[in-house]
Amino acid sequence: MPAFVCPGLPAAWVNAWLAGVGATVLNRRIRLHWTADDSPVAVLSSDDCDPVTALAESWPDAAFLRALPVADGWQGTGELQRKVTVEQFVARVREARGHPFAWTLSSTMTDLSVEENGEVAHAPFDPAGPGTVKWLHHRLLKVHECAGRMCADRLRASLVGRADRVKNSGLGFDCTRLGSLADKSEQWVEPVIELLAFFGLAMLPVRGRGVDHRFVRRGGPEQWQRGWRRSPGREQPRRFFWPVWHPPLNDAGIDALLDAWRPQHKHSWESLGIHAAWHSVEYRGRGPADTTRGIGSERV
Repeated sequence: MPAFVCPGLPAAWVNAWLAGVGATVLNRRIRLHWTADDSPVAVLSSDDCDPVTALAESWPDAAFLRALPVADGWQGTGELQRKVTVEQFVARVREARGHPFAWTLSSTMTDLSVEENGEVAHAPFDPAGPGTVKWLHHRLLKVHECAGRMCADRLRASLVGRADRVKNSGLGFDCTRLGSLADKSEQWVEPVIELLAFFGLAMLPVRGRGVDHRFVRRGGPEQWQRGWRRSPGREQPRRFFWPVWHPPLNDAGIDALLDAWRPQHKHSWESLGIHAAWHSVEYRGRGPADTTRGIGSERV
């Protein structure tokens, strides 16, 4: 089985974990597992091809990304930017039902949790962007543009951690993009990893309690995205938990594994092939006016 070890995708980096999963979504011939050393990294493999070449051949172009169901004005269904009403969301989902990338809607927002202003709730992995950067799809297009023309050599450079970063805020949830808190340094991201991470969101649908839209939520979020769990004590923020595993799994296998895995049941990890896990640590702003978002990690 041809395999490629990816030191540029360490398991402790949430964007790298999502990127490894995203590779299996972009090309279903690719399988993913993680090395078993103290600092696991992703390993991409395939039964019948070089996984990096296959991934490069599956790399989406701008036209493909603009045709995703989450795109603004998709198939004449009207605008869909950061603020989405229940009616807009329902119309879009109805049109996208059965589409292979309908998950770009169901992994970013849900009408099963509604804000007081009548807008659908966004997933934790769909944070609000600064200034004119209004929504996740807009940021995805910018990241794709920054990545430039893709080939196997360019992709290998990213997977081994040798590619240059670019000045960009990326998808908006990676702590490593942030500079020093002591100055106004710019944000820098690795665009290839960011784009792959977007496709990893296919495994993380967002849901809610499903109450009548006349009774909107008050006093805190009611949306739940797969992998996010309540910490002990309600004063603590939710945390995202992610595992790494020994057996090479395709996207369907990863989906099944995430269904079966319970972080708190460590006695069952070995039977699932899981040998380590992490949970998120949220970036803490410098004050009430600091809306910066970022996700770091701590080993479970």
